[in-house]
Amino acid sequence: MSNSKFNYEKEIRKFEKQLVKLSKITRDKFNIELQNELSLLFSRKTKEIKNKLRLNKIDQNKKNTPAKSSLSNKNLEKLPSWVKDEIDESSIVGNSNKVIQTPDKRKYHLDNKLNDLSGGEWTFFLNSVITTRYSTSGADSYAHEIRKIHPSPKPPQLMRQIIEFFTKERGLVFDYFMGVGGTLLGASLCNRKAIGIDLSGKYISAYKKATKALNLVEQKTLQADSVNFLKKTSEFSKFLNEEEIDLILIDPPYGDMMAREKTGEAAKNKKNSEATPFTNMDVDLGNMEWKKFREVFKDTIKNATKNLKDKGHIVIFIKDLQPKNGDPNLLHADLIKDINNVDKINYLGTKIWGDLSVNLYPYGYPHSYVSNQIHQYILIFRKG
Repeated sequence: MSNSKFNYEKEIRKFEKQLVKLSKITRDKFNIELQNELSLLFSRKTKEIKNKLRLNKIDQNKKNTPAKSSLSNKNLEKLPSWVKDEIDESSIVGNSNKVIQTPDKRKYHLDNKLNDLSGGEWTFFLNSVITTRYSTSGADSYAHEIRKIHPSPKPPQLMRQIIEFFTKERGLVFDYFMGVGGTLLGASLCNRKAIGIDLSGKYISAYKKATKALNLVEQKTLQADSVNFLKKTSEFSKFLNEEEIDLILIDPPYGDMMAREKTGEAAKNKKNSEATPFTNMDVDLGNMEWKKFREVFKDTIKNATKNLKDKGHIVIFIKDLQPKNGDPNLLHADLIKDINNVDKINYLGTKIWGDLSVNLYPYGYPHSYVSNQIHQYILIFRKG
């Protein structure tokens, strides 16, 4: 506990200082809520510990042989770095002779061709709902102060988790709507190669500045209209150095969503409610009405996936609009249908990302329900 970055005593003192400023009724309410949340947390962690102990007991009865002397040099070379680092103390467990267990009880399957994760990490990622509250200041913000010039910068930490599941070390990630480079930063954080394209030189410059601030490897970038660039099959292949893509990870501009006047948080707080388009260029998908966007975006998927390896994945961020004039505005459902109809591309499922750092407001009060949309959809597809 002493090595943890989280200072429990300091945080409790800060919490208490804020708490005394509230009325007794409000303080009591906060204390009850805190107790309930802590109770749930301890209950969950207790179950995790019991399950870990149960699995450890099962492992003790399994066949167990030293890994280093049991594996060929070819298999040893293919192991993830975290397994190689512990190979002298690791064992082959079970009758399949394909599961390596490190001293800290993490397990890696030799048939895992998708990623370098342990079985436990694999299972954790499969949760269809994830919630985060990433910091937007200090070291934990990953240069957010630089990247915030973009209307919707994606957290490098989240992109890293996605990249780690769908690629192996040194795998190639491609983002042709890179913005300020959340995908590229995420790739650098986990030893992957990445290539990004964006219309805006300003955003690419911000990415490079963030990379230097974070002391990370700068990935390959190109300022271009990706819609037209991807159509140039030969030029696109040369840009990739004839290498196949492992993962396409994109957060496209969702039609003209950002090009519309703001009606939510900014309007409620009497802030500037003017539109904040990604760029003012006509070729920017972020300035197209939804029907046109769907047609053009589907074509980008067709063209980009020509260089995606067989069994490679496409992961797309998308957010719905509020229902309006009888239209449910389920943008994510539209994209699933469109992309699932692309030849050899199959829809695998959706993760829902809840961003708890988004402020809540009483939209519609006291007349009608209007959702605080703090979530985005992460759509997952595979080639072949």
